[in-house]
Amino acid sequence: MLNSSGLQVVWFTALFPYVVLLVLLVRGCTLPGAAEGIKFYLTPDFSALADANVWVDAATQVFFSLGPGFGVLLAFASYNKFHNNVYRDALLTSAVNSATSFLSGFVIFSVLGYMAHKAHVEVKDVATEGPGLVFIVYPEAIATMPGSSFWSIMFFLMLLTLGLDSSFGGSEAIITALSDEYPLLKRNREWFVAALFTFYFLIGLPSCTEGGAYVVQLLDRYAAGYSILFAVFFEAIAVSWIYGIGRFSADIRQMLGFEVGSWWKFCWFFMAPLFIMMIIVYGLISYEPLSYEAYEYPPWANVFGMAMAASSVLCIPFVAIYKLITTPGTFSQATDRICCALI
Repeated sequence: MLNSSGLQVVWFTALFPYVVLLVLLVRGCTLPGAAEGIKFYLTPDFSALADANVWVDAATQVFFSLGPGFGVLLAFASYNKFHNNVYRDALLTSAVNSATSFLSGFVIFSVLGYMAHKAHVEVKDVATEGPGLVFIVYPEAIATMPGSSFWSIMFFLMLLTLGLDSSFGGSEAIITALSDEYPLLKRNREWFVAALFTFYFLIGLPSCTEGGAYVVQLLDRYAAGYSILFAVFFEAIAVSWIYGIGRFSADIRQMLGFEVGSWWKFCWFFMAPLFIMMIIVYGLISYEPLSYEAYEYPPWANVFGMAMAASSVLCIPFVAIYKLITTPGTFSQATDRICCALI
């Protein structure tokens, strides 16, 4: 568990981005052209729904921002009391996440509207996606504001604390899972955490080179997209179909003291797996080789990216087959024992 100083760091990294977002929102709304940027943000483009990448990116963003599929929520929930109201926490977390994303859109597009106003172009001509928006377009807009140094410091401090906050969550999932599995790591937690973050540092170095933007784009496309969708799909199948909605609902009722609604059971059993599978199939059918601005990635880079994505996805069937072979009993008994152990 964290000590008082650790909790202070966590609270700072969690709350500071919201303070900066509100400050930047007020500043952005006072800029000329901000209204056009906000109007562009709030005007839906339904033709984008025909693009498979939009669905994949949207689903991936939800998983990244909320944390399901990565083990982050499970790691944090393992510190809760048994009868903690996870139903309330889930609704509150989802609402805060959606509100934060919605608020961030106003912050970004108010400044993009200002940038389009200064350049005498439309907002869509300056709006971009990915790292370019955060590290190129938005900083360029801030640099033209009065007191640009102050706003730049605030903006990049926000990015730093957001990165630290995300790293805390993702790392805690790895640390908790491996520490529970291997007591030696738990007894030497400090050395384990130091080794893990050293590994992070070495893996991140290529992203800091002159071609780092292309590395980030490759990782963003292959390491973070379909692999997490496949993982979450199999998690939904394992919990809802193999372990069973009945047993899962009974477990939740035992913790909460009341039965969850039929709507949630319907979503767990049918809607979630179907929706995720539709996104996966639609994305694979509409697959196009990776490109970044005017650069087309060579075939070997796409193959490397596919192998990188498959490295995590293939663990699921391989480990499942291994567990079924090594678990005593019939096939039905083995699946029950495995799922009960996982749940």
